[in-house]
Amino acid sequence: MNAPDLSGLNTPTIIVFAVLGLMSIISISVTFYKTFQFGRMGVGKAGKAEQILQDWLGGRADEAFKAASERKSVLSRVLQSVFSGLQARPNSPEFAEELGRQAALVELSSMTSRMRVLETVVQAAPMLGLLGTVIGMIDAFATLATADGTVDPALLAGGIWTALTTTAAGLAIALVTYFVATWLEGRIEGERQSIETLISAAIHGRVDAEATG
Repeated sequence: MNAPDLSGLNTPTIIVFAVLGLMSIISISVTFYKTFQFGRMGVGKAGKAEQILQDWLGGRADEAFKAASERKSVLSRVLQSVFSGLQARPNSPEFAEELGRQAALVELSSMTSRMRVLETVVQAAPMLGLLGTVIGMIDAFATLATADGTVDPALLAGGIWTALTTTAAGLAIALVTYFVATWLEGRIEGERQSIETLISAAIHGRVDAEATG
């Protein structure tokens, strides 16, 4: 199927297409940035953190602190702060917990940076696509209203086609960005829960699931 000639697009429709294209570029750029950032920060590396915690709870404090000091993941950096607090003030677990939470806030702040950009694209892209459709339909019916005699159906159909294309483009951009944002937010939430669990376990110990069952 041949696409209609787009050379006759009016200026507002061209602007809408341009902004939609810019939104798609921004969405892709933020996706690659966050993926690289999460990898560099060590998001999701729970296995190493669990080993560090086991060493700590097993009485191998020096080994645990040394491994945490390598700071290769979000969880290890948080554990390092907790261990530092426990060593500095052994009789004040509240101090260690506060240090751990402060470290967690720093990590989570970095992880959530630029997520608002993706949320903006999800909300704005469909609205912008709809605006392009409305502009295109107005232009098409204006052509129909001002025509003397018979209107070329191909010209009218081309105008409607280009108008509806903006909505399709906006929805496609929003949907893809939505799934990406949901995936990233899921990783952030998983890391937040792991942080809470590790801070509590490092300070208060870990409940034996088999014993409680």
